[in-house]
Order: sequence, then structure tokens, then C-alpha cells
Amino acid sequence: MAIKREGRIHRLLSIGRSETGQALTELGLILPVFVLMLLGSVELARVAYAAIEVSNAAHAGAQYGAQSFIYMNDTTGIQNAATNDAANITLASTTPTLTYTCSDGTTPTGSPLVCASSTATVEAILTVVSTTNFDPFFHIAGLGTTFALKGRDQQMVLVQ
Repeated sequence: MAIKREGRIHRLLSIGRSETGQALTELGLILPVFVLMLLGSVELARVAYAAIEVSNAAHAGAQYGAQSFIYMNDTTGIQNAATNDAANITLASTTPTLTYTCSDGTTPTGSPLVCASSTATVEAILTVVSTTNFDPFFHIAGLGTTFALKGRDQQMVLVQ
């Protein structure tokens, strides 16, 4: 009889220590968190890729325009260079802006442009801004449905 009591007490005490199904329960608790982390990583990678594409498109447009003074005024060529570089995304806009400055920091005047100092040279600064609208797979309430991504690049070219 004494042996049976010890057996019953042992069984009663071991109920709280049973590990049957513990791994399945842990998997059920952690799997949704893991899936959300995985999807978030994929979405972040997509945003990073699109941002890099937009930035590279602006750089390609600025490089095209900086080849010579003739290309700096070729808005269509700059836009085409940017669009061709960003083949995997659709650019919303590519805007080139041309400004002039003197190498000594002053502003050139006249036509043709001349710097006040005889030692300063006229420099043209081409700024290209490319934008796109990024539409994520998952929309979170309050954050909007699309995000604007913008890339910007500047190139300086000696005019004279």
C-alpha cells in the first residue's frame, strides 16, 4: 500500500512538469511574430531598393547633363537617362535645374556670363531631382497608401 501512495503522489506532483506539447505551444506563440518580422524585412528591402533606384536615376541624369554644356540644357535627354537607369521602377518625375556661380563664390552677370574677378571662372551646377511613389504591399492605418521617394544629385561643369 505504501508503494501505491508514493506512486499517486509522484503522479500528482509530475502533472505540472509534463512537457508533452510544449514545443508545439511555443511554436504556435512565436510563429506569428516570426512571420510578421519576415514580412517587415521584405517590405523594408523593397523600400530600400526603390530608394536606391531613384537616387541612381537622379545620378544618371546628372551625369548625362554634365558631359558638356550642350547636354546641360537637354531636359529630355536628362529625363531619358534617368528613366533608362531606373528600369525596374516608374519615375513620377525628373526635374533638372541649372544654376550658375563663379569659382570665387560670387554670382556671374551679363550675357555671356562673366565673373567680376578676372581670375574666377563661371561654373554651371546641374541639379537633378527624381521622384517616385512607392506603394507597399501592406497598408497600415494612418500611414497612407503610398510614400514619395526622392533622389537628388548635383554635378558641376566648367562653362569656359
